Amino acid sequence: MKYLYLAVAIIAEVIATSALKQSAGFTKLWPSVVVAVGYGIAFYMLSQSLKYIPVGIAYAIWSGVGIVIITAVGALLFKQRVDLPAVIGMALIVAGVLVINIFSKMSAH
Repeated sequence: MKYLYLAVAIIAEVIATSALKQSAGFTKLWPSVVVAVGYGIAFYMLSQSLKYIPVGIAYAIWSGVGIVIITAVGALLFKQRVDLPAVIGMALIVAGVLVINIFSKMSAH
């Protein structure tokens, strides 16, 4: 359940961040509403996951997975180009998250 909370938090954050681009600096109502609701859900669900997962682990997963997903969303929905250095950087971030989760004693296994 603890990782379900975190997964919902990440998905809500990605939706909110995608809507943030669409909100045009909060000048468009509905995308702005999606931003507020999405971030509200994201932080609430993150807070629930932190009851069970150490903050460093949760934040590493949140940021690492979030970066990869939002980059994919940007490429698919907003036609943003992802170059090789970005892919390498994201691979290193994911590798770091995996190392923390697999080998760190602070992990919440």
